[in-house]
Amino acid sequence: MRIKHDFLRDIILILISSLGGFLLSLTGMTIGWMVGTMAAAACLSLFQPAPLKQAISQKGIHKGWLSFGQMLLGIELGQKMNMSVIFIFKENWLIIGVMLILSVIFALLSGFVLWRFSNADMLTSFVGTAPGGLSAMPGVAQEVGANTAIVSLVQMIRVLLVVMTIPFFVVFIHSQYPESQSATHQMLAAGTSEFGTAYIAWTAVIVLAAFLACKAIALLRFPAPWLLGSMVGVAAIQIAGSSLSGLSLTAWWPHGFSVLSQICLGATIGSKINKEMFIGVKRTLIVAFLGSVGLIIAMILSAAVTAHVAGISLTTAILAFSPGGIAEMATTSVTLHADSTFVVAVQVLRVVLVIAMLPPFFRLLHHKSEKTAHPHMKKAGTEG
Repeated sequence: MRIKHDFLRDIILILISSLGGFLLSLTGMTIGWMVGTMAAAACLSLFQPAPLKQAISQKGIHKGWLSFGQMLLGIELGQKMNMSVIFIFKENWLIIGVMLILSVIFALLSGFVLWRFSNADMLTSFVGTAPGGLSAMPGVAQEVGANTAIVSLVQMIRVLLVVMTIPFFVVFIHSQYPESQSATHQMLAAGTSEFGTAYIAWTAVIVLAAFLACKAIALLRFPAPWLLGSMVGVAAIQIAGSSLSGLSLTAWWPHGFSVLSQICLGATIGSKINKEMFIGVKRTLIVAFLGSVGLIIAMILSAAVTAHVAGISLTTAILAFSPGGIAEMATTSVTLHADSTFVVAVQVLRVVLVIAMLPPFFRLLHHKSEKTAHPHMKKAGTEG
């Protein structure tokens, strides 16, 4: 009876919070469903309006909703890891590898600056500045024990800065130095909305692969197993299936699944936000803003060097290596006739790299900070 009551309460809060996501999605912002839902859920958690006070839990929505949202997101990202991505990486492995490593290094430096010059703790600073995207990193933050409110705000600042500046910058560059493009402009899609037997069958296969991989990753005690496991499992089965059959296998994956993922993630993260998370946040946000500006400038300069050395389009290089959203950069690349397949492939590879490699590093940081704090707590207790 208790479980049924909690389930219904979570459903009500998710539905109410999703109204915020719907309103923000009307602006055309790709990540609007998550940001709006998270903001609405956070407002409900912080202010607890009288009509809903009995329905709002102090612990927030059950963590199972976060796992469900992460699994949907992981499946979507995994589907983008097809043979086209492997081919692009094989043809440009040195350029992409160097730039991806540089993007992670620059992000870690930004995190170090945030930790040294703000009130944010070490773990929150590094998770907040990791270029894994606004969809993934708040969920990872909750898994590893970072401040999800600060991580969400820092990620949002960087994504908004990228989305609001990079497209206009590359439009200006494109108008001043028009470049001919011979590359294909086909974007890497995550499935199809067309309902068919073959598509449904392949959907069942990738969902099963995602679930089994999630369980395996959880047994290995990796952080964010539902995100990492589903992404790795689907990518593996997608690449293996395509290479063995010689066909481009496609699953039935309508846009509504992406929206549902954003709603579940936003509602869960927002419902766990409390007033204590915002103590000393002003200084943190100022440092995060300056750090994000520095990170964007560093990536633009690196992209310019890469474009010159590798002989690729400057527009393509900037969009591919900018620390923004996959959909936003891909859409801009299509509009400007850049190589959208290359842009999406590099953006996806960066997200995969960050989600797969950095969470163990974050967990190590968490253990280190706990060990550092523990002797001081023990000493204080002895003196008391």
